Amino acid sequence: MRQKVIIGNWKMNNDKKETEDLLLKLSKINCKKEIKVKVSPSYVNLESAVKILENSPIEVVAQNMHYEEQGAYTGEISYKMLKCINVNSVIIGHSERRMIFSENDDIIKRKINTALNNEMDVIICFGESLEDRNKKKHIEIISKQLDVIISDLKINQWKQIILAYEPIWAIGTGVNATPKQAQEIHKHVRAEIAIAFNKSLADSVPILYGGSLKPNNSEEIFSKPDIDGGLIGGASLSFEDFNSIIKSIDKK
Repeated sequence: MRQKVIIGNWKMNNDKKETEDLLLKLSKINCKKEIKVKVSPSYVNLESAVKILENSPIEVVAQNMHYEEQGAYTGEISYKMLKCINVNSVIIGHSERRMIFSENDDIIKRKINTALNNEMDVIICFGESLEDRNKKKHIEIISKQLDVIISDLKINQWKQIILAYEPIWAIGTGVNATPKQAQEIHKHVRAEIAIAFNKSLADSVPILYGGSLKPNNSEEIFSKPDIDGGLIGGASLSFEDFNSIIKSIDKK
């Protein structure tokens, strides 16, 4: 059985007190052991988040990192800086990093390789634009993004990877892919991995959906056979909403 995963990506939100208050509430929730909950606060709150959650099964994840170990990269954060405060997972390739900060496939691939080669777990994001979908090029775009991700991966590195499909047109817009649309992509991704590696591996990789997931749609989306959880943005900033989404996957 694939592990179910819920990740709260807090982006550039929550100051120190807001972060601590939300983490303290989350630290008290109970869910089945096969459900993994992760949260991704801002960089300045990562270390305190680790300390608050040290006796909780909830894991702290970084929102991004640089591909170099150190150097003249003003404002950037390295894997060494993350690991030294016991943050061992990172989100890479989020659509906001691609679109707003112009991260191309080469940069994303270098980041992924750096993280994997230094024993970090990686949540790898991919997804198409509204223009791509309207032109019915979404499968082509997804396949191209996947090829960048998997082209030189070793089979044993997949245990460090969670994939997250996030259609760009559904992030922060209030519009989400229908459960059928999301399932179509998740099924396609598993098929691509099966071709590149094998079906057993494809069936074991957690693939999450991200894109305006909320308590009123999460249960239906999570009911689809190839969807293993969610990468949650805005709804994860509310304890009630985030907890409700966690409970909805508990029913799957």
